[in-house]
Amino acid sequence: MTPYTVLVLLVVAERFAELVVARGNAAWSRARGAHERGAGHYPAMVALHTALLFGCLVEPWAADRPFLPLLGWPALVLVLAAQGLRWWCIRTLGPRWNTRVLIVPGLPLVTAGPYRHLRHPNYLAVAVEGLALPLVHTAWMTALGFFLLNAALMTVRIPCEDDALACARPLPAPEAAP
Repeated sequence: MTPYTVLVLLVVAERFAELVVARGNAAWSRARGAHERGAGHYPAMVALHTALLFGCLVEPWAADRPFLPLLGWPALVLVLAAQGLRWWCIRTLGPRWNTRVLIVPGLPLVTAGPYRHLRHPNYLAVAVEGLALPLVHTAWMTALGFFLLNAALMTVRIPCEDDALACARPLPAPEAAP
């Protein structure tokens, strides 16, 4: 087993850890009145992420891609940075983080952690990882395919999430009558 295969398998394990966290968080959210938005695009997102991991394993082997240190090492640093950003998002959102769009009504928007700087930092982590992980072992077709398909998916996912967040925001307190 190559070090790259071990890296991809570690990312697979990380994905399963995310799903365990998401399942518990979904139960927490639903117990507080959350309803799911965007369930229709969720299977496409799962398929894309599965295809990314599969492509990372198959392309270097099938196309006899070499490890290029000048590309591979910086890509590995980006993969690790993306993991750090993802788990910073998960930690910041706590039980509100999920792989699905579940918004608990009445809770204010989170503006701490990476959300101080970016509206959707987790999607930045996904995009960076989706480009960098395949490039650790020169799987450029997988990186390009993921980039294009993920960009298309985000044109659906981000507006869906923004709409859900807009509906969940508490109304401002009415002004006192003079």
